[in-house]
Amino acid sequence: MSEEKIITDNHNKITLMALVMMIFTTVFGFANSTVAFYLMGYSSILFYLVAAVLFFIPFALMMAEYGAAIKSDEGSGMYQWLEVSVSPRFAFIGTFMWFASYIIWLVSTSAKVWIPFTTLFFGSDQTGNFGFAGLNATQVIGLLSCLWMILVTVVSIKGVKGIVRVTSLGGLAVMSLNAILLVISGIALALRHGEMAQPLHHFLTSPNPSYQQPLGVMSFAVFAIFAYGGLEVLGGMVDKTHNPEKTFPRGIIISAVVITLGYAIGILCWGISTNWQTVLAKSTTNMGNISYVMMRNLGDVLGQSLGLSAATSNTIGLWFARYTGLGMFLAYSGAFFTLTYSPLKTLILGTPKSMWPAKMTKLNKNDMPSFAMMLQCGVVIVIILLASFASTDASAFYNILTLMANVSMTLPYLFLVYAFPKFKHNRDIVKPFEVYKSPRLTTVISWVVFLVVLGANVFTLIQPVLENGDIQSTIWMLMGPLLFGLLGIVWYQRRARK
Repeated sequence: MSEEKIITDNHNKITLMALVMMIFTTVFGFANSTVAFYLMGYSSILFYLVAAVLFFIPFALMMAEYGAAIKSDEGSGMYQWLEVSVSPRFAFIGTFMWFASYIIWLVSTSAKVWIPFTTLFFGSDQTGNFGFAGLNATQVIGLLSCLWMILVTVVSIKGVKGIVRVTSLGGLAVMSLNAILLVISGIALALRHGEMAQPLHHFLTSPNPSYQQPLGVMSFAVFAIFAYGGLEVLGGMVDKTHNPEKTFPRGIIISAVVITLGYAIGILCWGISTNWQTVLAKSTTNMGNISYVMMRNLGDVLGQSLGLSAATSNTIGLWFARYTGLGMFLAYSGAFFTLTYSPLKTLILGTPKSMWPAKMTKLNKNDMPSFAMMLQCGVVIVIILLASFASTDASAFYNILTLMANVSMTLPYLFLVYAFPKFKHNRDIVKPFEVYKSPRLTTVISWVVFLVVLGANVFTLIQPVLENGDIQSTIWMLMGPLLFGLLGIVWYQRRARK
């Protein structure tokens, strides 16, 4: 290779600062701080810190080692990683579970998208008032969600990518919410002479009654892990990074510090404007609309701090909520259009073609697996209708959808963590990038991460039953992973015989 070529390649490599920014934008989520404050108050900061140390840093470095050693042309290399490390059967079931997590995400988000939509126009979540023609609010939300899913699928099949470019503005708007929170909270704190709306002496206890018992507190761990989600995409960045042996571990650690600090500062900022009992204790507040409730209150508090009238303060709050609704609606829409086809294409093109009927893998003129997307649409609609017609309370409906998504999105991590020691012990795999060099340390860290993820999900699943006798919520959370896991096993066995 010529000296000029080497210099050009080095200029195109990802630097440490660029890597930190890429990881931050991939992982950090504005809504994670609002949900954390709603569920656990200031004590959620400790959970986010522990999750960074016991999950984010070790898991991200595992994904980096996978990605450097086993390349994939299809976005996520999960199938290839698991196949080489364990077996084709294990790889297919794990990848199928990973895909299933996005099915549950589509179900959850198709219902949640109506919260920012109504907030944009009315300044608050109006989905609880959606009852119509003898149907209750959740049933109407379910039907609207089905129509949304059909619309997005049809548009995506036609390959209309321009919509995704427009909705990327939503991502910028959501990122700007972090700046608004920081600046407005600072102004409010100064004008109120350092007085916090939520007293700091509640730092180690949750103000939320549902998260004051040990079981409820431990179940919050799944939210902390979910707040660091999306790490599997980091595997493909290693070979694009300048001096990866030093840069990547540093980038992961710096990112962990920056993201954890970001969440901690965000949670503390919410305490400046939001008193839990006064603002969040209402029955209409839930995990679906919490960001809009708190942003509206932030605007209201700004007006009050400036000495404005109650009416003017309320108007400021309404526009804060509307701006949040616009940003979140565009961001949800953009993600929805992408995730309607991206995980599906990764599943059917990233696994052996022999695993699928020919019409499933066939791409249309717009490079979309149209038949598979229509089938996926049908599955999502069935789950939406089952979930929406089984519930009568809109707040409970949104809470269970959030928990379903959290559990289904974090369970596939267990497959990757379980396979990692086997990947390390396989000497036939060339590993150009290694952080875990001691076999004993690899095994210990893998088991710690495995037990953290497993424990978080177990606590989340058993909390509704043991604390409230609510077996229905547990069944809903388990249904997705169990059904899709079983379907993956049966599908693999049938295709393998053929």
